[in-house]
Amino acid sequence: MSIKIAVIGLGYVGLPLARLFATKYPVVGFDINLNRVNELNKGEDSTLEVEGNLLKQVLKSEPLQENGLFCTTNLDVIKECNYYIVTVPTPVDKNNRPDLTPLYKSSETVGKVLKKGDIVIYESTVYPGVTEEECVPVLEKISGLRFNVDFFAGYSPERINPGDKEHTVEKILKVTAGSTPEIGKKVDEIYKSVIIAGTHLAPTIKVAEAAKVIENSQRDINIAFVNELAKIFNLLNIDTQAVLAAAGTKWNFLPFKPGLVGGHCIGVDPYYLAQKAQEAGYHPEIILAGRRLNDSMGEYVASQVVKLMIKKGISVNKAKVLMLGITFKENCPDVRNTKIVDVIHALSDYGVEVSIYDPWANPTEVKHEYNLSMSNQLSDERFDAIILGVAHKEFLSLDFGSLKKEQAIVYDVKGILASQADGKL
Repeated sequence: MSIKIAVIGLGYVGLPLARLFATKYPVVGFDINLNRVNELNKGEDSTLEVEGNLLKQVLKSEPLQENGLFCTTNLDVIKECNYYIVTVPTPVDKNNRPDLTPLYKSSETVGKVLKKGDIVIYESTVYPGVTEEECVPVLEKISGLRFNVDFFAGYSPERINPGDKEHTVEKILKVTAGSTPEIGKKVDEIYKSVIIAGTHLAPTIKVAEAAKVIENSQRDINIAFVNELAKIFNLLNIDTQAVLAAAGTKWNFLPFKPGLVGGHCIGVDPYYLAQKAQEAGYHPEIILAGRRLNDSMGEYVASQVVKLMIKKGISVNKAKVLMLGITFKENCPDVRNTKIVDVIHALSDYGVEVSIYDPWANPTEVKHEYNLSMSNQLSDERFDAIILGVAHKEFLSLDFGSLKKEQAIVYDVKGILASQADGKL
């Protein structure tokens, strides 16, 4: 039987994967966002994860007739597929509890077209057990089919790094797993056929789920450690970056830097693991301590900026501050779970007026997500303080002198401005 793949969700994870599989198989990219589908069918990707020429090379006007990618919002089009790969987001709610709504809804969608012999593979980051205990029952209920008898499941956690043009999907080793040993081999083979870096077949789906969620939890805890060091060294009037550079000369010292931990992975995934641990009766102290510390950094940055302003005799109330960047990381348009917003809200509480400039972010998306106004153009206004929040390449050559009032301060969250900054993490 020929392989026909449906990728459910065409965002930062789904589109690069669909594009890659389309070089070897007939692929349908399914998304409920009509604007997104229309954009992709023109060969344009607003997430900037897939270059236009690469996307256009695989786009097809008819579905499943030959190798290539057909994007649609029409559920009927994916009925002929036999592999369904779910790549929807897994966020947390306002109380930092896992929100599985996108997974439930996408499972319902797949369940409507599921047939005997089909394999459903999940790529979304979850806590151990979600695939088989949460998603599979939805598939069974909607389809009327029996798990591991009529249809099967797989798991292969995404490892996309938004904005990274070096570590693209085919160059990142892929963990795979299946609901039976035989299905595990099939899932592994389909990924191995397109992933240059190779694959690692985990013994069970739960092992693969756990492996993914601890990857980002580990990074979160390490960043929390250096963020705490930055707070300590700031009190001791010691340059944190200089300390890390000196310590980094040891061969096994891990090169983590202080900063704001946002995005849809590192700032979210530890809560998924913590939730499952608590359900099992264990309170994860280190994981949650790391989360608390990292989530406190927006308020900390704002307080440090205000202290520097006061020391320079700048009136804080009604002061004009320029925030450089609002995306969650550099050279990327992704604003999901950006912690720059925490800095802005904290400054607003002090009575500061914040202007946001980011050449990468979409103003409409920022307004919708955070009710904040921003610009893709730099104004001629001069500011009482400038905060480098994101290390976009465009900011490295800025003339800060032309943006500052005479007594203004520059605060470097990313630690890349050297002597130009009055303060930094």
